[in-house]
Amino acid sequence: MTQLAGIDFSAPSIDVARALIGAVLLVDGVGGRIVETEAYDAEDEASHTFGGLTPRNASMFGPPAHAYVYRSYGIHWCLNLVCREAGHGAGVLIRAIEPTAGLDTMRQRRGLEDPRLLCSGPGRVAQALGVTRALDGHSIAEPPFELQTAPGPCEVQCGPRIGISKAVERPWRFGEARSRYLSRPFR
Repeated sequence: MTQLAGIDFSAPSIDVARALIGAVLLVDGVGGRIVETEAYDAEDEASHTFGGLTPRNASMFGPPAHAYVYRSYGIHWCLNLVCREAGHGAGVLIRAIEPTAGLDTMRQRRGLEDPRLLCSGPGRVAQALGVTRALDGHSIAEPPFELQTAPGPCEVQCGPRIGISKAVERPWRFGEARSRYLSRPFR
């Protein structure tokens, strides 16, 4: 399945990253509106797939609309949604979510009260939603995942990606304009 919640996951990662803004992502009923994403592609030096297929990044080469979960800096799990055709190696990092469902569960998992800090960064998103490597390769069209169409239109901004050292000039970070839940404001 490449179409899910009105999004064509066979499209290029920059198109999917933009289209995901405003969509609702839930894991076991916990989550909210996606407010920030980053696109990555096999031809992109900053992508985990740039050097080719490895055991760590194998899910990124799998079918679209599946999860790629990896550990960042050996500390935080991060969630990407695979796009393009199987074998290409592209995906979208979920950078921030506006929490709307399961806030008590998120607060318990994160040890925080402030809803603005529950999911404002990719490691925080994974921790708040209970995402671990066990979900790597799972279809986002099946439980525990649920992706819902954006409840309405929203204004999308774009700019350079964050926390990378290669291909930093590419404007492949997307976010909901003026959202209080972004990991970092856009310039």
